Amino acid sequence: MQVLSVKDIIKATKGILVSGTADVEIEKITIDSRETGPGVLFVPLKGEKRDGHDFIESALDAGAMTLSERTDVYGNGTVIKVADTRKALGDIARYYKIKYPVKSVAITGSVGKTTTKDLVYSVIAQGYNTHKTPNNFNNDIGVPLTIFGMEEGTEAAVIEMGMNHFGEISYLSDIARPDCAIISNIGMSHIENLGSQEGIFRAKMEMAERFTDKNTLFVNGDDKFLGSIDNTTYKVVRFGMADTNDVYAKDIVNKGLSGTEFTVVYSGGEFRCEVRQPGEHNIYNALAAVCAGLHFGLTEAQITAGVRDCVYTSSRLEITEYNGMEIINDCYNSSPDSVRAALKVMKHTVKTRRVAILGDILEMGTYAKDAHFELGKSVKELGIDLLVTAGENAKYIAEGAKSAGLDSVISFDTTEELKYAVGDIVKSGDCILVKASHGMEFYKIADEINTLKL
Repeated sequence: MQVLSVKDIIKATKGILVSGTADVEIEKITIDSRETGPGVLFVPLKGEKRDGHDFIESALDAGAMTLSERTDVYGNGTVIKVADTRKALGDIARYYKIKYPVKSVAITGSVGKTTTKDLVYSVIAQGYNTHKTPNNFNNDIGVPLTIFGMEEGTEAAVIEMGMNHFGEISYLSDIARPDCAIISNIGMSHIENLGSQEGIFRAKMEMAERFTDKNTLFVNGDDKFLGSIDNTTYKVVRFGMADTNDVYAKDIVNKGLSGTEFTVVYSGGEFRCEVRQPGEHNIYNALAAVCAGLHFGLTEAQITAGVRDCVYTSSRLEITEYNGMEIINDCYNSSPDSVRAALKVMKHTVKTRRVAILGDILEMGTYAKDAHFELGKSVKELGIDLLVTAGENAKYIAEGAKSAGLDSVISFDTTEELKYAVGDIVKSGDCILVKASHGMEFYKIADEINTLKL
């Protein structure tokens, strides 16, 4: 990060300097006491199991400065008293982004945020020194840490934003102050907390509540909610498959699990593009990246290279070969829409048997039973040969599949039970999809398959 002073921190947080001096420079901000030392500001956060305040003394002993909600006397170190350290982290990030502004694009959506982030980053990095959200740092802790990662010389930033309640996107966008934003789609993720897809739409649209005529919002124009946006305050650019969109794809060539090729049409002309991730949904993700590239003034050649050569975050439709099996590891997260998209990808395999290993989709609330049941019917309709489920709600996937006529169904109560049995289920020649919500820990299933001796 670029340098801030203790004086800057006091101004950003409206904190009180309890001890130390205000002119000391800060070269790094961390929430991990193990990363402290001279020039480092430690922000102690309260977690479910630990309170960072318990590590303040060790941070000060290492030569760091610290925030604190407590009135304890810590000795001669630099301590700034704030009302709420978690909020203070966001306040400092907002201050930092204003003090060191760079062009930035924020990304949200029910499905595909991280893949879209990877693609947008890959495109923009063709012309700018670009920083992006690392891993899944997309909440009220991760977004500030992402912003602090903008070093001197950073010219652009790609910032992913997640949410599961109203007000979260509003808070994050106020911190990040993006120049433009992308909303990929409106699905059913977190519907338990937001009540309906209409509620999810409203929550995602918080991204643009501070936009003016200087800002641009890129949306999936084929989405029934996003396609209906009618706004005159800021610019709206729609992308999708329909030729009524501002940017759209035509002449699509499906290359199976190797991805797709298509022609991008926009106001300036058209050009050929290739995305090396399978599935129609990834054409939408690529089109979002194309929009960002055009907005940032990149050439068609730069955009094409960025989409084609993108390096994707692991566990998101990650396809590997092992022992004659084709394994699709998409177990980082899950929603009804993303499961269907992954099932459609399996249609293009050349393997002899399609095996879908599916677990619970969490945060579905009262929609859980019906959503899982309908998903099960899709499993049969999309040509899966064997369905394996684990989890309480995933049993409804099994019921839905059986009701649609799929006979080959195996169900387990827990992920651990499935893990110990999976070696007797899969075999060489299978194409295997492993997918569930992150809380189901299906990475254990993927790891187990990748170590089997068949």
